[in-house]
Amino acid sequence: MKIVVIGSGFGGIASAIRMRAKGHDVTLIEKLDQVGGRAQQFRRDDYLHDAGPTVITAPNLFYELFELFNEKLEDHLEFKPLDPWYRFYFVNGFEFDYVPNREKMLSQIESINLNDVDGYNKMLKRAQEIFEIGYLKLADQPFHKLSTMIRYAPDILRLKGYQSVYQFVSSYLKDENLRQVFSIQPLLVGGNPFQTSSIYALIHALEQKWGIYFAMGGMGKVVDELKNLMLRQGVKIKTNHEVEKFETSMNSISNIIIKNKPSIKPDIVIANADPITVNNNFLDKQKISLQNRFLKKYAKHSMGLFVLFFGTKAKYNKVAHHTIWMGPRYRELLNDIFNKKILAEDFSIYLHRPTATDETFAPKGADSFYALVPVPNLQASIPWEEIKMDYAKKIVKALSKTIMPNLEDVIDDLFVMTPENFKDSYMTPHGSGFSIAPILTQSAWFRTHNKDDYYKNLFYVGAGTHPGAGVPGVLNSAKVVERIIHD
Repeated sequence: MKIVVIGSGFGGIASAIRMRAKGHDVTLIEKLDQVGGRAQQFRRDDYLHDAGPTVITAPNLFYELFELFNEKLEDHLEFKPLDPWYRFYFVNGFEFDYVPNREKMLSQIESINLNDVDGYNKMLKRAQEIFEIGYLKLADQPFHKLSTMIRYAPDILRLKGYQSVYQFVSSYLKDENLRQVFSIQPLLVGGNPFQTSSIYALIHALEQKWGIYFAMGGMGKVVDELKNLMLRQGVKIKTNHEVEKFETSMNSISNIIIKNKPSIKPDIVIANADPITVNNNFLDKQKISLQNRFLKKYAKHSMGLFVLFFGTKAKYNKVAHHTIWMGPRYRELLNDIFNKKILAEDFSIYLHRPTATDETFAPKGADSFYALVPVPNLQASIPWEEIKMDYAKKIVKALSKTIMPNLEDVIDDLFVMTPENFKDSYMTPHGSGFSIAPILTQSAWFRTHNKDDYYKNLFYVGAGTHPGAGVPGVLNSAKVVERIIHD
């Protein structure tokens, strides 16, 4: 069959590879001038920057893609384990290293609150139970049939999936700083810890099981090697191909109209574009499934992202590879971002320093950084073009006063991405960073189905469909589609 994959994020790349391994004629088309989607990489002067994801968890999912063709990932990529995984810095001076060594982490917890040692052990045990079902059992399980949801609903209820991640963590830990440390994972997939289902507590168990790695050369290197794998195996890759619309016949996609390019006639279409964008822009609005109509109108979307890229003409050796810089407010700030849709005066920061592990990201004696700040999506009326540089200066000032002294004096080659850039480059509704939010009523069967309910040859992979956002999520979505097509 002739399979056309639209969009070259990790979900699209994995789908192209898996479909090619099944012997299909596969074409991967991408709107931008390079593959990778949010995993693109920028080189500015002498600095290298990953644009999106920075961590490798569940590395087996990448190994599988090479093994499909009897190749070894190690011949092409190096995944380096990190320690610490994350360093948390609070503006009250509290610091915590989230590390692979269990004893070291428990020792830190003991020094903060002795009773929370037992609480953490109980929490981890419960997170592992959730992981066994929510990830190992369900992550690559198709949920396009209601019967599947009904079958697994008792498991979800038994695991108290109706609780939020913060409620889950707080039932085991008493120290508020520790509660924040261990409830923050939903933000990595676009969710509010106070609203995201406790099923997502499985992220903690997933990290504990397989660790956290950095790909030497960055995510751009991962994309390059996956691109080379596709080319070696005969996948046709077409960049600068922007889809204008789908032509349909009965309930099938019959033709893909490409802007200023020849059209393509597919047997199967796998969309790695955001499902709501596909339904809004590519299809007849009168001929989409009832569920997709509902999501178009009522879906709750993930937050926006403000990303500040910069280099420093000095080394900050005390800054870890990953630092979570926690602002003065937690619940209140998240409420401003997700619910009130206002840009608060304060913020929290995810700070990435790849040069802590890979010095090729910057010249000798220099560092490369990006600072990612959760902000409201474009459902808020924020004039980003007017304020973006002033907002960037606030972030720089906050870092300079705390973990990066004199930053303002040594900063180099600063540039930013706002939710407007996400909307334009990645065609995400409202410029959201992770498609629709990972709440319980937008998970599994309630999320956009991997197989379209109306068009029999249209499938979805990526953050907006099951199992959800994050690199493991989108890679697993490709496994789901493979199972649906070939089962």
